[in-house]
Amino acid sequence: MAVALAMTLLTSSCSVLDALNATPVPITATETPLPTPTIVWFPASSTPTLGVFSTKPPTPEMRPGIGTTTLTDDFSDPSLWDTAASDQASANIQDNRLNLSVQSKVYVISLRHDLSASDYYAEITARPGLCRGEDSYGLLIRANAVAYYRFSLSCNGNVYAERISGIKRELLQESLLSGDVPRGAPGEVRIGVWAVGTEMRLFLNGRYQFSVSSSNYPTGTIGVFVNSAGENPVIVSFSRLTIQKVDYILPTMTPMPK
Repeated sequence: MAVALAMTLLTSSCSVLDALNATPVPITATETPLPTPTIVWFPASSTPTLGVFSTKPPTPEMRPGIGTTTLTDDFSDPSLWDTAASDQASANIQDNRLNLSVQSKVYVISLRHDLSASDYYAEITARPGLCRGEDSYGLLIRANAVAYYRFSLSCNGNVYAERISGIKRELLQESLLSGDVPRGAPGEVRIGVWAVGTEMRLFLNGRYQFSVSSSNYPTGTIGVFVNSAGENPVIVSFSRLTIQKVDYILPTMTPMPK
């Protein structure tokens, strides 16, 4: 019995020693394979926002409120206009035209009689026959013999506006180049002025040029002028005057809050 126990202990001891002295066998870690990537044929995307096309506001009507024709003048009656003649200047009506001519550095005007108007649209045709450089001609509105608004076309292609009072001159619109002004002579242009309240707008051949504002002269007659700025004479004829009523109230500007 004792021998058997000894053998058992010996056997157990050897087993333990064998276990302790055994060369360790490395354990290879098993790698977990990565998942195969899934191809997304139709990837999700954000729904695009439809573009909004910008719409330009319509061009405003620059001659609003024009109504019935209140006056037409075919320049057949010389008594309706200032006419005169001298060595320096002349104004005469012939063949349904008012002809103005001046010598070097002379200025002449002709006003229509028996007319006083405030709000209207007036048009007249001008034909320069002899004109160059800074020589000028044009339309007078809300006029009397010594004071008026003057819309000028120069023979170098510019337009501008002034307020005249006797020998004083106030520039309301500086000179602007316009493709509607005849360069020199001969030529033809339809001059129009829309005048309502304190605002006056110039048109050439129906096309808007500029706007000025002044409250000095609320009413008056229509006139025309010619001016020689240099050493040469100037000749311009005018025809086909029409005046139309304007029924329009200028919008009141709302002051900005402080």
